Amino acid sequence: MEVSTNQAVMLGRKINMPEIRRVVEWAAGDDDNIRRLYSLTRSQDERTGLNALWVLTHVAKQDAGRLQCFHDDLIDMLLVETHVGRKRMMLQLLREQAYDSTTIRSDFLDYCLSKINSECEPYAIRCFCMYCAFKMCRFYPELLGELGERLEMLDHQALSPGLKSALATTRKAMARLTR
Repeated sequence: MEVSTNQAVMLGRKINMPEIRRVVEWAAGDDDNIRRLYSLTRSQDERTGLNALWVLTHVAKQDAGRLQCFHDDLIDMLLVETHVGRKRMMLQLLREQAYDSTTIRSDFLDYCLSKINSECEPYAIRCFCMYCAFKMCRFYPELLGELGERLEMLDHQALSPGLKSALATTRKAMARLTR
């Protein structure tokens, strides 16, 4: 599918779901187009970067494996990011990725564990951090224990329905591992 030759121009303005679907269709299954789209996440123009991330969250549903090569770069960007929307979308992308026991980044794990109970963070960020932390901790019983302690602290906080659901889902997944 043909998309305007300059995605940066299109992503630099307000976009809607039909436009996002067209870009997703253009990028789906094509490593070069996904790389071009990913490169726009680092644009100096804030809207372009946000829109590129937004589109990638939709690409991830179809081509999560194609985004795996950006795993470490996404984490590097996330760890210094201050924009709440960008953090949420990066975490959403990271949640969809595969994790194995040999490539766990302790800086990212520490980040996720610290955000789970942070009432200063939006619920979506806390949920995505919970899911990512579980994906990393599941390989090591001692890390699962630490995650379990963080989750227990949530029992003493007022939780949104989404955070309650993420908590229940994570606890069920943890229980399946210990059986």
